[in-house]
Amino acid sequence: MSPPPITTAGAGVSGRSRRCAASILAAIMLAVLARPAQAGRAVVLDIDGAIGPAVADYVVRELRAARPGEVGLVVLRMDTPGGLDTSMRRMIAAILASPVPVATFVAPNGARAASAGTYIAYASAIAAMAPGTNIGAATPVRLGATPLIPTGSPQQPGGQEKGKASEPADAESRKAINDAVAYIRGLAALNGRNAEWAAEAVRAAASIPAAEALTLHVIDVIADDVPDLLAKIDGRSVTVGGKPGRLATAGLQVVTVAPDWRAELLAVITNPNIAFILMLLGVYGLIFEFLNPGTVAPGLIGAISLLVALYALNLLPINYAGAALVILGIALMVAEAHIGSFGAIGVGGIAAFVIGAIMMFPSSTPGLHLSRAVIVAATAVTAAFFLLVLSLLLRSRRQPVVTGREALVGAEGDTLSWQGEEGRIRVQGEIWRARAVSPLQPGTRVKIVGRDGLVLLVEPA
Repeated sequence: MSPPPITTAGAGVSGRSRRCAASILAAIMLAVLARPAQAGRAVVLDIDGAIGPAVADYVVRELRAARPGEVGLVVLRMDTPGGLDTSMRRMIAAILASPVPVATFVAPNGARAASAGTYIAYASAIAAMAPGTNIGAATPVRLGATPLIPTGSPQQPGGQEKGKASEPADAESRKAINDAVAYIRGLAALNGRNAEWAAEAVRAAASIPAAEALTLHVIDVIADDVPDLLAKIDGRSVTVGGKPGRLATAGLQVVTVAPDWRAELLAVITNPNIAFILMLLGVYGLIFEFLNPGTVAPGLIGAISLLVALYALNLLPINYAGAALVILGIALMVAEAHIGSFGAIGVGGIAAFVIGAIMMFPSSTPGLHLSRAVIVAATAVTAAFFLLVLSLLLRSRRQPVVTGREALVGAEGDTLSWQGEEGRIRVQGEIWRARAVSPLQPGTRVKIVGRDGLVLLVEPA
């Protein structure tokens, strides 16, 4: 009988151990390779001034470009008096959808986050302020009207005590106020901030400094600058994109991203003063082209200016009645230049122009109203044009007639040939048939005393 095979238990165990170790090492290497690179930048976006279409476009595009593996935090360094509701809501939607945490930092010292800035701060994962800054006054404003301050608020004489403002009197105001309160309460709930004070900021236009905002849990931290902010918020738990997370901001490189040429161009053309001037250039250029066909340049410049102005006005809050009055004023002044009513139509055109320019942009919208200097300058140029046309009209009325029947009567000429009572004369460089009561000799100087069809009546001069 053959002996049984000999097996080595130790060798089998050793082989299994090596295979297990190799599997664990491979898993570790795959995990290391699959782990995203540590974010190394904190992107700073500066918001200085009114929040409008240009600011919203700049912020939204930069938030969409931020990648979690590259950017650890986006900081909105803000100093704003407020702005348009549509632009604000567009920015807030981008903040809430951003996979990168967003911090609103009201800075530098002396800055403010009023009106729309308050909503943006409440929507951000981190709300911070520098010393000497303030936040609040979030009451919505009707276009072309005064702020919707509730009846009995602290801003009105004879109102109720602070913090007990009653509801607005009219239904439209109540609708706007209640919608804004619900919106900011929802933002407060997302990031666990003081919803009661937020409602007071909307209903009673309350505003508080940085220290009080920190005490009331309106903001999360007070910092001197962006590096100080990054150090103080490191390790904080936040909600980003609807998911809880923890900030890792220590050691991030601070990179300030300035607006690109597109945002700068949009900021220029959406400036109410620039949009108004472009509209006037467009209208005047087209009028000049229509009155002088074939000049090309005024019509081309006018068409481009008018199209750019219409694009800008579509993004801005304007009063269309005011815009119509401006156009009517220009039309009346053009009519004055053609009809010549000695100022009646022109004065009406200037009045309509001024009233329309004042009404066109609501002055209650922060940072988005028409400058008085622009109104005065535009009115002065338009009035000067009207006075120039009127003076030329009056001067033309006093000048002697140089063409037609009236220009010939009284003029003098020379006799060229004559037979009996008729002959030919030269007057004003033209040869005419002439008639006289007595014969005339060639070369005689004659004076025209009348006209019978194409025959001039003359007598010796």
